[in-house]
Amino acid sequence: MMITEALSMTDTIQQAAAIQEAGTHQDTDTTLEFFNPFTPGFEESPYEHYRTLRDTHPVQEHPMGFWFVSRHADVSKVVRDARMSVVSRNLAAGPISEQINLLIADAPLKRVSMVVTDPPDHTRLRSLVGKVFTPRSIAAMEPMITGLVDASLDRIADAGAFNLAEAFAYPLPFTVITTMLGMPDSDPKRLLELTEMLVIALEPPGVNPEFNLKMMMAVEEAEVELSGMMREIIEWKRKNPADDVLTALIQAEHNGDLLTNEELVAQVMLLYLAGHHTTVNLIGNGVVALLRNPDQLALLQSNPDLIGNAVEEFLRYESPLQETSRITVAPYQIGDREIPAGALVVACLGSANRDERVFGPDADMLRIDREQARQHVSFSLGAHHCLGSALGRLEARVAIGRLVARFPRLALAGPVRWNGRINVRGAKEIPVTV
Repeated sequence: MMITEALSMTDTIQQAAAIQEAGTHQDTDTTLEFFNPFTPGFEESPYEHYRTLRDTHPVQEHPMGFWFVSRHADVSKVVRDARMSVVSRNLAAGPISEQINLLIADAPLKRVSMVVTDPPDHTRLRSLVGKVFTPRSIAAMEPMITGLVDASLDRIADAGAFNLAEAFAYPLPFTVITTMLGMPDSDPKRLLELTEMLVIALEPPGVNPEFNLKMMMAVEEAEVELSGMMREIIEWKRKNPADDVLTALIQAEHNGDLLTNEELVAQVMLLYLAGHHTTVNLIGNGVVALLRNPDQLALLQSNPDLIGNAVEEFLRYESPLQETSRITVAPYQIGDREIPAGALVVACLGSANRDERVFGPDADMLRIDREQARQHVSFSLGAHHCLGSALGRLEARVAIGRLVARFPRLALAGPVRWNGRINVRGAKEIPVTV
């Protein structure tokens, strides 16, 4: 792999800061502020920074080479618009395309996952995988998920104090996706290590301090190892079919078409990444939000039927995936700004979900009975709306609902520590007592 010249993180941040300090709207003389995840306090809560961007610079050409969009209306337009692409070859030449191309240069699997394909390939892949993720099939998993949740709660009942992220939020989605797929005995610890490494590639390009030659090579090695494990498992499953999702994926047919081996590997890896890490964050972040807002915890405990809407509010309030991106294939107008063809547009889901223009002046407050909660964009919109959103919602409803019912005195026992991710944002340490 050949690494081309790239701006160092320090130089780039200094450049961004200098432009931010000097930049002004030509017509209003208002100081600009650019997206900067190194703003003090950003890791604990990025939302004040997002508010400033929405109010002062909602559609911005960032000094690092991408466009950043932060208002709900604009984010919704970008992610829903079928004219936008997700295929990296549509990027214009520049530092961003160099970085992305380096990451995928020796990883062709990324090109056959449905999240990075445009129609007609995306339509075909989604139709095949969608045959497995039907509302009926997801609903049928509730007894299995309930059993797993209750068994987990039994294990932690006598612990007194523990890290809820590690003991509860983290293992549950992994066990669910593994059981759902019908995976044979494997090394769960190694699977988790590999998927943790791959999550780094989901961070926004150009602003990831971990994105360097050593880390790129580690991500590539993790993908090679994980894809090899998936190939072996798929071959085993072909010889040992069962009533599970992996067998259904192997057998899924659309207009006489089946998933190829490479496509199967890519979709299963996607399920592990999307089906695990985002759900971990949804559960963990939702519990943190409740424990930091005891009035809302009491409301849920006194009215457990609110759990469905509460999950929507958790998704809005602390989105487990903060950003998604699209690529313009032609000049694209948002408000008074024209984005050129070949540009990477980062749509900030986390900012859109706190937009007062949609959610009102209390958008920064947690309200589990909020009527507009479902207007969040945490699962994206349009053709790339998350196919596993119903499963994530189900896991969160069961997990959080049964947790707060089982432990009425659940409380934080110390400071929450976040995972340091800009995009896949989640709490990694949630010290609690029961």
